Amino acid sequence: MGRPSKALLDRARIGATALALVDEHGDFSVPQIARRLGVQTASVYHHVDGRTGIVELLRIQIASGIDLTALDLRPWDAALEAWARSYRAAFAAHPRAIPLLTTSQVVAPEVLAHYERAVALLGEAGFPLPAVMPLLTAFESLVLGSALDLAAPATVWDTDADTPLLAAALDAAGPARADTAFDLALAALLDRARTMLP
Repeated sequence: MGRPSKALLDRARIGATALALVDEHGDFSVPQIARRLGVQTASVYHHVDGRTGIVELLRIQIASGIDLTALDLRPWDAALEAWARSYRAAFAAHPRAIPLLTTSQVVAPEVLAHYERAVALLGEAGFPLPAVMPLLTAFESLVLGSALDLAAPATVWDTDADTPLLAAALDAAGPARADTAFDLALAALLDRARTMLP
C-alpha cells in the first residue's frame, strides 16, 4: 500500500484536538488525543514532547487568535488596550485552558514574540525597565481573570432574602456586568500606568 498523500498526524492537528478536549472536559490525555485522531498513542509522541509539549501547542493555538498587530498602534496606551481586548477574547473562547497554561512555562517562540513586542512597546513609550514586567503581569492577570469571569455562570452569586443589597446590585449591573467590570479595571490600570512614566 502506498503512503497517504496527506500526513495523518501533525502538530497542528494534535494541538487542535487537545484544545477541543480541554474545551469539552477541562483537560486532556495523550491516549484521548490518539483515539480521537485514530492513531496509536506512540504516534502522537513522535510529534510532541509529551504532555508538556501538547500544553505548549494549546498555547500556540490560543495565541494565534490574539491580534499581534494591535501592538503596532500608537500611542502606547491605545496599543496596550487593543492588545488586552484581543487577548481577552482569545482566552474567553477557551477558558478551561487557562489553568493549564498559567501553571507552565511559556517556551513557544510564537507566543514569546507577543511579549517581546509588548516589552518593546513599553520601552519605546519610556517606561523604566523595572516597571515593565510588573505592568505586563498586571495586564495579563486582568485579562485572564476577566476571561474566566466571562465563562462563569450568569448568576455567580446565589442571592436570597438574606442578601437583598447584593441582589439589587446584581440586578442593577445587568447582563453586561463582566464586560463593564473589564472596561473599568482596564481603564484604571491604564490610568495607573500613565503615572509610571517619567
